[in-house]
Amino acid sequence: MAQRIIGSVAELWRFPVKSMRGEKLQEAAITERGMLGDRAYALIDTDTGRVVSAKSAKLFPDILNCKAKFVDPPQMGRKIPPVQISLPDGTVLRSDAAIVDRALSTYLNRNVALRQSAPEDFTVDQYHPDVEGADPGGNRDTVVAQKLGSALFASLGMESPLPIGSFLDVFPISILTSSTLARLTELQPQSRFDLRRFRMNVILKTESTGFIENDWIGHTLHIGKAAQLSVALLDPRCVMVTLAQDDLPKDTEVLRALVRHNRAKLGDLGEFPCAGSYAVVATPGSVRVVDQVVLN
Repeated sequence: MAQRIIGSVAELWRFPVKSMRGEKLQEAAITERGMLGDRAYALIDTDTGRVVSAKSAKLFPDILNCKAKFVDPPQMGRKIPPVQISLPDGTVLRSDAAIVDRALSTYLNRNVALRQSAPEDFTVDQYHPDVEGADPGGNRDTVVAQKLGSALFASLGMESPLPIGSFLDVFPISILTSSTLARLTELQPQSRFDLRRFRMNVILKTESTGFIENDWIGHTLHIGKAAQLSVALLDPRCVMVTLAQDDLPKDTEVLRALVRHNRAKLGDLGEFPCAGSYAVVATPGSVRVVDQVVLN
């Protein structure tokens, strides 16, 4: 593939606490481990030892209604700052407050603790909705223990692109294009394919049509003056894209549309409904909204 301009950065998103609403940025530092401050914190279910995720839709249906932002912007080479968490009832908590675990446990009706490092055996209770073809394992309307992060790669006998302790699911950076969102809207106009459903770090404004990320695997995105991202894998989608948040209603048809129109084989793991792509960081750097993006 010849080097070519494919578009520009439309939006940048960082999610300070896993599965809570995040922060829309104008500029972000991309490090070897991903966007600085992304998924820096998460909740642990202290009764099971598992990481709390919106994927656990049956156990934690209200976590997406929480909003998290850093008290001060994270800086390279410095300790990650505390976060401020806003609950739907107007309660505002700080991660460094003594009451934070108790207050979040009361809100979620589960015993949870806010942490900055994932367990070595990073596992979530993932709910698979009743959508035929969404899970290559055939799971429907059931909860399955799912390893993520470095624990996922250890279970597959593969080298992990994520360090032990990271709360990221699979790879350091996630990318989605306006082309994919437009194509999904064209195919199923009755659903709202809002970018908030997909919780990606980098949203690109692109002019090409279709699921263009499907052709990027093994190629490199050059963003702005320095950052280079090596596209590693299409992003397999799950129940999270169907969940209600803000003004977006619950919509299982979002996942069914991906099953019908963009299911892809991911290695030996089977076929998954996909939207967007994952990348590893080849060259760290600062990225900004409106930065030009080149693919080669």
